[in-house]
Amino acid sequence: MATALKVLLAALVLGAAHTANAGQVSVHGARIWNAPDHTRIVLDTAAPIRHRIFSLENPHRLVVDISDARLAGQLPTADGDDALVAGMRSGVREGDDLRVVLDLKQPVKAKSFALEPNATYGHRLVIDVSARAHPGGAKVVSRNEPSVAPRHLSVQPKGVRHRDVIVAVDAGHGGEDPGAIGPAGTYEKNVTLAISRKLAERINRRQGMRAVMIRDGDYYIALRQRIAKARKHQADLFVSIHADAFKDRRVRGSSVYTLSNGGATSEAAKWLAERENRADLIGGVSLAEQNDVLASVLLDMTQNATLEHSSIAAERVLSKLRALGDVHQTRIQKAGFAVLKSPDIPSMLVETAFISNPDEEKRLRTGSYQNKLADYLLEGIVDYFEDYPPPGTRFARDGAPVGDELGALPSSDAVNFAEVARH
Repeated sequence: MATALKVLLAALVLGAAHTANAGQVSVHGARIWNAPDHTRIVLDTAAPIRHRIFSLENPHRLVVDISDARLAGQLPTADGDDALVAGMRSGVREGDDLRVVLDLKQPVKAKSFALEPNATYGHRLVIDVSARAHPGGAKVVSRNEPSVAPRHLSVQPKGVRHRDVIVAVDAGHGGEDPGAIGPAGTYEKNVTLAISRKLAERINRRQGMRAVMIRDGDYYIALRQRIAKARKHQADLFVSIHADAFKDRRVRGSSVYTLSNGGATSEAAKWLAERENRADLIGGVSLAEQNDVLASVLLDMTQNATLEHSSIAAERVLSKLRALGDVHQTRIQKAGFAVLKSPDIPSMLVETAFISNPDEEKRLRTGSYQNKLADYLLEGIVDYFEDYPPPGTRFARDGAPVGDELGALPSSDAVNFAEVARH
């Protein structure tokens, strides 16, 4: 009888424990993405969770408390080169809650937000940490002074060396945002980075040109931050590289897009733009709260010229891609891509091929095809700068013919861009 009672009590205890655990959300594991200016930690959860986050000092730590949760997987090891995060550990708090601690190498500022499931991942809790600004380190910019030095000058001062034209090369997607995924499992983010690096190498080997890589690793950058980085480096051209998917796997060929103020030129262009713009949700950006950069009247002085130059540069690139093989559209497409909304930099988005097409996915994975794409993209870019050389550059010095009545873009001091940069 005593033995039977003990068995019954043990069964009740185990049942109670099982019932308690059944109400907890499982945290399957985590991922760490390292970017030059921040570190992203992503916790995969079986369902939506409630959490709070706070920091501690001596030593510096970031604490994430998750209500009614348990760790069912492993936490990753931090990269030794990570300037912010030294490691991750976890423990049980108040019996039912999970506490995750980030051991830090320096004080940080952090934000956290939840992401809904998508085609690649389930529910996620995202924590972005970046270095806390040092006291007195922030520069205050007057509302009346230009935030960026003028790029396009009509007169080159004597004795000043002619500068290189600067091309911002933007590898689409990255980090927690894989982009489109091909039938064989190829991630768009990996293909775009490979092509972008090859293009940047070719630009840097060309006299009179210099490339700026907007993304040079597997990490996420918000769409408007990509624009801000290009403007920080005073780029003369912005080229965003993609290899997107379409709902019809038979669709194939290259396409080149520029910004549209109104409607898209085709249903495919509209579909692609909406899909690409949703990438900002992975950065915790509410698209409904974003003010449209183009809505500002202050931008009218430069935006029209920028759009015209964008179309010219895009046409030069598309003409070269036609020689490479299939093109999805024989003319430039227009749509409301957020990443193309720089007010003073001619910008284009190149769909190198459709990764959703099995044949094109195979080609995109090969170094030989990536090299060809980079070669043809460079030829189109060079053609544009030879016809429309920015004043003060080596292209202008070497006597390349200046374009027709469009001429050079206006100086960026024509508009106070301090306000634009805040968006």
